[in-house]
Amino acid sequence: MNFQESVLYQFYPLRLPGVPETNNWDWSNWNGASKAEVNRLKTLENWIPHLKNLGINAVYFSPIFQSDKHGYDTRDYYTIDSRLGSNQDFAQLSQKLHENGIAVILDGVFNHTGRGFWAFRDVQQNRQNSAYKDWYWINWQGNSPYNDGFGYEGWEGHMDLVKLNLQNPAVKEHIFGAIQKWSDEFQIDGLRLDVAYSLDNSFLTELNQFTKKLPTMFGQGNFPLIGESIHSHDYSRLLEDSKCHSCTNYEAYKGLYSSLNDNNLFELAYSLNRQFGEGGIFKNKSLLSFTDNHDVSRFASILRDPEKISLGYKLLFTIPGVPCIYYGSEWGIKGNKQEGDNSLRPALNNPEWNELTDIIAKFLKLRINHKALIYGTYKNICINNSQLVFERKNQCPYTGQTETIIVAINISDDNCLLKAKSGYPNFEGIYGNYENLLDGSTWNLNGDLNLERKSIVILSPK
Repeated sequence: MNFQESVLYQFYPLRLPGVPETNNWDWSNWNGASKAEVNRLKTLENWIPHLKNLGINAVYFSPIFQSDKHGYDTRDYYTIDSRLGSNQDFAQLSQKLHENGIAVILDGVFNHTGRGFWAFRDVQQNRQNSAYKDWYWINWQGNSPYNDGFGYEGWEGHMDLVKLNLQNPAVKEHIFGAIQKWSDEFQIDGLRLDVAYSLDNSFLTELNQFTKKLPTMFGQGNFPLIGESIHSHDYSRLLEDSKCHSCTNYEAYKGLYSSLNDNNLFELAYSLNRQFGEGGIFKNKSLLSFTDNHDVSRFASILRDPEKISLGYKLLFTIPGVPCIYYGSEWGIKGNKQEGDNSLRPALNNPEWNELTDIIAKFLKLRINHKALIYGTYKNICINNSQLVFERKNQCPYTGQTETIIVAINISDDNCLLKAKSGYPNFEGIYGNYENLLDGSTWNLNGDLNLERKSIVILSPK
């Protein structure tokens, strides 16, 4: 398995198993606290059969290391958050995932730490005499909102997230030492890099070189670094060969939900062609595609028409990219960003399965079984407000055989006949005999294409 063939499943561990919002670890008795760890990671083992039934082959864990609250305010990169359990508990979970053919990807929060991070606490106590004063961007003539008596840079103005000096060799040594420990102790297979768009270029390059030597289920030298990027103008910098291997495709995410909401498939088609079409700027890259995650409203909440939820997932598994499913969304749970982060990161007792989950499992299997949906080129064939037809084509490097797949979707409330060589934009038509991969039926096409309301067909030449 390589990373491009992955389908990721995202857990938010510091919420899913009913974790307290605040870490009440006895910080005064570090690494020997009177309050023992609580092994809530054990409950995630119950999700492994669910992951296998879906066809998932990689899990991405949002932050799992000691923090004050939500995981992105790190206190210790070397120790599992005591609300989740111990290092041994996570090692056991990781082992069971690997035994079931599921890779483990962790969230690397390297741009900043929490105010409770041990090095920052030392700066607070010893000020200019601290051995760690150069770990952060300190202004000794300033002050902070917490009245520290000195100023510092917080991530995007969030002063509880203290920006690290990633140009400092000691900081890099500490972070790389943590990653080595994660590899040795947990056998991790890759990293998602939090706010990668804020990370120092030289740090990213050194991180890329360092992680190449780590063993991974994706093969030696193929340790994926997935950079978080919200704005598409950051993609090119992050996706240089010396930096990240993938990044979060927020452009396609926006096109996906707004095209379905506004009956405007031109938006999605434009983005996909710009990124992956002939001359596409990310044509040979594997961007991470998704319908939702821990930072945005759930797909079932953001779509105005519930019937289109399944259509969105059908597109997710047929467009270019490495798909990622956010826990619970596969059976359609809701969560609105306007109601706060906790509504996006609920505690759940057990996974569920319904008609939507069936559809996702079916399309996930379809993607895995057809390399054109993984490696194939992208070409728009026909675009209307409510209809989109595109082609994915892949030539096997070993056999030389070419697989072609045509995906056609109609998101309108009415059946639609796409007439060849008519209308705008021009549709040249589809000709020949095809198998609909969804039901095995044969389609004999003479140019025109008939699509039922709110449906998708996936055609392969016979």
